[in-house]
Amino acid sequence: MEAEANSGSPEDSWAFIQRPGEGCRTVPLAGHVGFDSLPDQLVNKSVSQGFCFNILCVGETGLGKSTLMDTLFNTKFEGEPATHTQPGVQLRSNTYDLQESNVGLKLTIVSTVGFGDQINKEDSYKPIMEFIDAQFEAYLQEELKIRRVLHTYHDSRIHACLYFIAPTGHSLKSLDLVTMKKLDSKVNIIPIIAKSDAISKSELTKFKIKITSELVSNGVQIYQFPTDDESVAEINGTMNAHLPFAVIGSTEELKIGNKMMKARQYPWGTVQVENEAHCDFVKLREMLIRINMEDLREQTHSRHYELYRRCKLEEMGFKDTDPDSKPFSLQETYEAKRNEFLGELQKKEEEMRQMFVQRVKEKEAELKEAEKELHEKFDRLKKLHQDEKKKLEDKKKSLDDEVNAFKQRKTAAELLQSQGSQAGGSQTLKRDKEKKN
Repeated sequence: MEAEANSGSPEDSWAFIQRPGEGCRTVPLAGHVGFDSLPDQLVNKSVSQGFCFNILCVGETGLGKSTLMDTLFNTKFEGEPATHTQPGVQLRSNTYDLQESNVGLKLTIVSTVGFGDQINKEDSYKPIMEFIDAQFEAYLQEELKIRRVLHTYHDSRIHACLYFIAPTGHSLKSLDLVTMKKLDSKVNIIPIIAKSDAISKSELTKFKIKITSELVSNGVQIYQFPTDDESVAEINGTMNAHLPFAVIGSTEELKIGNKMMKARQYPWGTVQVENEAHCDFVKLREMLIRINMEDLREQTHSRHYELYRRCKLEEMGFKDTDPDSKPFSLQETYEAKRNEFLGELQKKEEEMRQMFVQRVKEKEAELKEAEKELHEKFDRLKKLHQDEKKKLEDKKKSLDDEVNAFKQRKTAAELLQSQGSQAGGSQTLKRDKEKKN
């Protein structure tokens, strides 16, 4: 049977081996093989490589974004407090290497400095969108390289966006709605009510309902904790009903009873950060870090990045199917794009050649016209010169005639004068003789 399969063409052999139309069969094993250790191998490899997680904190200045990050990861991240005098929204990214037990985490925290501080907030979301797209583009460029090093590449794509909502107790600001609407197709948005101890319990409950209603009515898609995994379906389903989380952040530890706990001290009492009766900080930490961190990473890659990648490749002309909805290979797409590009190149080359010829003809016509004008000008100047020369010659002749006439008159005058002086001299001699006699 195998010999018959291999005797035909490669296509026939491949079709035989694949057995189209037949499903996979389940066969029992006679003994232990060992591939049940694959999960352990995967875990060991992942632990040795380490993990990365990138959080984007979006919210107005002064809502406690830095404090909440310090509280979430139980450390003190370096950072300068932002002012309210920023001319525009700037994104500040800081990466930290964290270690818990034998697991390493490369954590990147991106904060939006100056968000909501400008008088004109119309374009406040644009720098955030551009930053997210820039991280997608960097990953796509790395993915498209001939020699890829994705296993060592620092993935800077945003995995979770914590959107900090001001505890007004009324409704979402238009800036919040517009920004979340623009970002919901690019990042996993988890809305949280910052500094939730600023409003009462009843106001907080109404505020949560109002926020949820506004998000739904405006079509804002926030991240929903997955419920397809039975091990976490119940808790995730419960936590989805608690969104948005009302949180409080504090790195200050106070002694409550016999324990030191993170809390905020007020004149009227103490608010415990990790007390679920006081705020939802524990719920946020459980959902974000302990239960759904890997799902956030997976959703970023399989949903948001894939959407960006697909749109980008479609812009470049790559498609999965031809106009007849038949499968279209990458090679065929490349050849089609190459032929299209060569055709456009030839067309542009021909247009440029024709344009060059036209320009040369126009330039030749201009030069001929200029040459004609120069000849006409030369002829005019030559004629003018000849006329002037003739006038000068005539004038010179006239002056020569006058000089000759003057010389003749002068000669005649001198002759007359000499004759007169001779006549006068003879008369004088005659008188002298007469006197002597």
